[in-house]
Amino acid sequence: MQVENEATAVEGRFELLVQSVTDYAIYMLDPTGIVTSWNAGAERFKGYKPDEIIGRHFARFYGEGDRAAGIPERALHTAATEGRFEAEGWRLRKDGSRFWANVVIDPVRDPGGQLIGFAKVTRDLTERRKADEELRSSEERFRLLVQSVTDYAIYMLDTGGHVTSWNAGAERFKGYRAEEIIGQHFSRFYLHDERAAGVPALALSTALNAGRFEAEGWRLRKDGSKFWASVVIDPVRGDNGDLVGFAKITRDLTERKRAQHALEQAQQAFYQSQKMEAIGQLTGGVAHDFNNLLAAIVGSADLARRRMGQGQDITRFLDNIMEAAQRGTTLTQRMLAFARRQDLRLEAVDLTALVRGMADLMERTIGSGVTIDTQFPLTLQAVRADPAQLELGLLNLAVNARDAMPDGGRIVISATRAQSRVQQGLAPGDYVCLTVADEGAGMDAVTLEKCVEPFFTTKGIGKGTGLGLSMVVGMAEQFGGKATLKSTPGKGTAVTLWLPVALADVAAATEAPAPVGQVGRMKAMTVLAVDDDDIVLLNTAAMLSDLGHTVLQAASGAQALQILGQTRVDLLVTDYAMPHMTGGELADAVRAGWPDLPILMISGYADLPAGIRLHYRRVAKPFRQDELSAAIAEIVPLPLSGEVVEFRCRT
Repeated sequence: MQVENEATAVEGRFELLVQSVTDYAIYMLDPTGIVTSWNAGAERFKGYKPDEIIGRHFARFYGEGDRAAGIPERALHTAATEGRFEAEGWRLRKDGSRFWANVVIDPVRDPGGQLIGFAKVTRDLTERRKADEELRSSEERFRLLVQSVTDYAIYMLDTGGHVTSWNAGAERFKGYRAEEIIGQHFSRFYLHDERAAGVPALALSTALNAGRFEAEGWRLRKDGSKFWASVVIDPVRGDNGDLVGFAKITRDLTERKRAQHALEQAQQAFYQSQKMEAIGQLTGGVAHDFNNLLAAIVGSADLARRRMGQGQDITRFLDNIMEAAQRGTTLTQRMLAFARRQDLRLEAVDLTALVRGMADLMERTIGSGVTIDTQFPLTLQAVRADPAQLELGLLNLAVNARDAMPDGGRIVISATRAQSRVQQGLAPGDYVCLTVADEGAGMDAVTLEKCVEPFFTTKGIGKGTGLGLSMVVGMAEQFGGKATLKSTPGKGTAVTLWLPVALADVAAATEAPAPVGQVGRMKAMTVLAVDDDDIVLLNTAAMLSDLGHTVLQAASGAQALQILGQTRVDLLVTDYAMPHMTGGELADAVRAGWPDLPILMISGYADLPAGIRLHYRRVAKPFRQDELSAAIAEIVPLPLSGEVVEFRCRT
């Protein structure tokens, strides 16, 4: 009796346990599938009360198609013969709605092994099924999205850099089908040199450490051809933060690269055409002016030769040749000033005294009808400039101002103190602004922009070289300053030269010019003249000989060194621009072997490479005999004993 009571108590507890479960439907079936028990969980999500379902066949939970296919019976047969049946599928509630169920059926047997029924446990997994369906749908949409993209290669790499997925875009412009490339290392897309340099591994390392890798470069297609690619690599991490691979997006930018290259080529061609146009304008202007000068020289020389043969006076023709040559020298100086290559002697210049000293020259040059006023402060610091070039620049500006006022007017030359700022394009410091302003016709914006170009002129043909203003701009920049222009149509033009204030050491180092007519005594010397141009060498030797010197001639640096090794020489006069060995290289070689030998360099300033400054006294081409004599006097010690000749040093 006690055992029965205990058994009854256990059954009661088991019943309470089963009935308290609400997340699972736990109920019994007899061997034929009739429901014999029903718990609260079954009632909750299937909708039947116990009296509504006990005694009914469990097949009513299946859909009509499943019942017609005999699935309920097959489930019981499987459980009875195999010891268990488990499946998932759609089941019906009392109201006819469906839910996704996980079903487990176990056979129940008595102690003798006789089948007495089935234990059925069902769980409602509709929400999980819905989430799984949504996840699968999202993944499918994403897969379709990635696979539908044809302009980008979008694919995955494992942690070692092997391809694990491949979209249609990758196949389109890389040429590999998915079965050909999945499992292969992505480094095969790189050029051989980049693979050897470890660029693919560096890309993955950068993506891992920096969170992203992005670059452009040449990549290889399956057929070996190259394409220009934009590449982005991002690390992909799992929910726990561990690296699971890399997402790689590549875009073919070959056409853009070609278009960019074509644009750059077109721009270069355009720039080249602009340069050629500028060179053509420059050379055309030079040729025009020099043809005029050469016409005067050739014509005068021809007439002088004819008249000399007839015993007539040819002085005026020689003067004409010298005048034309001097004009050619001025033109060359203007071109060098425009090119920022002229030879300057920078010193401290008193602007007030310089302008006052030019008064008579300006009045004669400008002529009547135009007045010149000056407006200077009582005290003005000296500026760092070449006084001769500054005088020439001011004269050019005054002439331009006069020509802008054909009916007369006023020119104002003024000076003010100023300080530069970095944004003004000048080195920080103190400056003096020297301005030449007129009341003329002025210039519009287009003319103002072009007026500093070489050979651009608003004057008529033959009335100006078009180099005056460009020379002034170049001169100011060589002084360490700049030139600015302001002009208003109908109101006039103002050109301002920003001239740097002379430092104290520059002012102190300025040497006073030698007085006119200073006479010295020079020993007759043996001079070695070197020039690769026979005509120039002949003239130089003749000038030296006329000064009383014995002249040896050499056509090259090598020949000059050979002569120096055989003959005692007192002075070396050499051209700079020579083939094989320049005058500078010759001078350095002479310094090594004959350190006390005076050296005089002759060269046009344009012959010197940019940035080169000679360490030797230089005479600029073209030069006259008195200029040559004065330069020799500067480098040859005075006085010397022995035979002497007289020379005159120019200021």
